[in-house]
Amino acid sequence: MSFEDLAVYRSTAEIPAEFGPTVVSIGNFDGVHLGHRAILADALAEARAVDAKAVALTFDPHPEQFLRPGKAPLLLTPMGERVRLLASTGIDAVVILPFDAALAGLPASEFAQQVLRDGLKARSLHEGGNFRFGRRAEAGIAELREFGAEMGFAVHVHAPVRVRGLAGGLEVSSSAIRERVAAGDLTRARWMMGRPFTVLSTQARGRGIGHRLLVPTVNLAPYEGLLPAFGVYVTRMRIDGHTFEAVTNVGNRPTFGEASFAVESYILNFEPIEMDETTPIEQEFLFRLRGEMTWPSPEALKAQIMKDVARAKRYFVLRGRRANIPKKD
Repeated sequence: MSFEDLAVYRSTAEIPAEFGPTVVSIGNFDGVHLGHRAILADALAEARAVDAKAVALTFDPHPEQFLRPGKAPLLLTPMGERVRLLASTGIDAVVILPFDAALAGLPASEFAQQVLRDGLKARSLHEGGNFRFGRRAEAGIAELREFGAEMGFAVHVHAPVRVRGLAGGLEVSSSAIRERVAAGDLTRARWMMGRPFTVLSTQARGRGIGHRLLVPTVNLAPYEGLLPAFGVYVTRMRIDGHTFEAVTNVGNRPTFGEASFAVESYILNFEPIEMDETTPIEQEFLFRLRGEMTWPSPEALKAQIMKDVARAKRYFVLRGRRANIPKKD
């Protein structure tokens, strides 16, 4: 299903009366990673088998941002991108409930009754084993099953998805991916997400670029979501239909004295394009080259940048070769 075909509701009251019974998965879906996709695939398969609608139920803001704003995690995906990724799973609708004081204080039994039974007409739910809900996260899978037996919906519990790694593989979760990204481990983050970690932004204001990108460097505007650890990365940027290979520095640029945080990219296959400070930039972080360092002089930094560029170009050459290797039947 395309993004344009996905139904998005901001409350259960918006759901049309003729929408029908639903098969539901509840979660924050930050990153819409391989674990989320496995659960939603099973929910979708069941919905198609029983002539129901597959629905993802999520919250805005993230509950931790409302309950503990000072300790809430920086997120992998903003809500708009999350909805687009959910649409790519093929589900029929996303219901986004405002997470406010009223919802935070709703007892689990009332949530099951008002949201699941009455609002969504849920026929079944698909959740991970650590699912919690209701006021102060008072209820889990056992209580959900009790409510289901009473209110007429089944509960399917999914084991964690694991991807390649030592000792049985890496257990996929949004928190595990956030830890990997925050540490600069983009390879393992990609394994768990099923795609590269991506930042959606625009270019920084006040750089005098005007309406054309005439130099091979782009600074991202201030970004509220999660960014990788300070360091230098191989990246890929999509701007106005163009795809650029790049080397990107995330950090404070300490060689030039006073700290000045920036996400600055040097484009390898540069060509001038039309853009302004509102043009969307989609930046994929592919591989970490090194950590941020303080160099003794701008000349030493420039020499290192040339080494970084050479390594990044080699990365893309090898990546292209691997992509062209015929797959065995």
